[in-house]
Amino acid sequence: MRTAPLAGKCALITGSVRGLGLAAAQRLAASGCHIVLNGLEPADETKAITSDLQRHGVRTLYCCADLREPDAIEAMVLHATKEFGAIDILINNAVVRHLGSIEHFGTEKWDEAIAVNLSAAFHTIRLTVPAMKRNQWGRIINVSSIYGTRGAPNRVGYVTTKTALIGLTRGVALETVAHGITCNVVCPGTSETPVHEEALKAVMAAEGVSREEAERRFFAGKQPTGRFVAAENVASLIAFLCGPEGADITGSVLPIDGGWSAA
Repeated sequence: MRTAPLAGKCALITGSVRGLGLAAAQRLAASGCHIVLNGLEPADETKAITSDLQRHGVRTLYCCADLREPDAIEAMVLHATKEFGAIDILINNAVVRHLGSIEHFGTEKWDEAIAVNLSAAFHTIRLTVPAMKRNQWGRIINVSSIYGTRGAPNRVGYVTTKTALIGLTRGVALETVAHGITCNVVCPGTSETPVHEEALKAVMAAEGVSREEAERRFFAGKQPTGRFVAAENVASLIAFLCGPEGADITGSVLPIDGGWSAA
């Protein structure tokens, strides 16, 4: 029987109780990874998720850490390290999105975007890299966005933080390249997440159109494929980068956006 490619490794995935983060957790668990989940939901609301992951024969841990707080991030990493010995794979996926023109973009929204979308990634990386260096193996994946590679109006916090994640990735990749660690950033287009599903429903309700027509309008001028990027495909890209085939890919910016970045 073939051994799962990541058997025995431990992956910490921020923002992982839904959307892309959950898809990544499911894919890595199927590859043999123990999974540290993170979110703000009460633990009893995550039991179905952890039970589903455990069917792959892996262990799970749920940490309800507020990523706006560096102390909470440190406590999460410490807890996970005590439970699994080390965090081998780190996926920085958690995100907040605020819309508004810059003159109406409140400072509290800006501070939250910087804290969750960017500073949390800095803290998780600085806290997990020492053990990765000792073990001479590690995988760090930062989840940026198509908006990390281009601008957009009324998204100043999101565009800024997603762009900065690319710089963080490149710097960390070069610092860790001699230690068996890779650090990459994936840039999904519009994917299947609860946030985008709600946006689609809003178009349908406001304009009285079918789902097919709502999708056509929603994707106009964006993804040439005219459809959502499948969350499981983003998860498979992440799993590839974490596996043995991804060992020579580091410091890379990898779009998965239905041709959006090529348009």
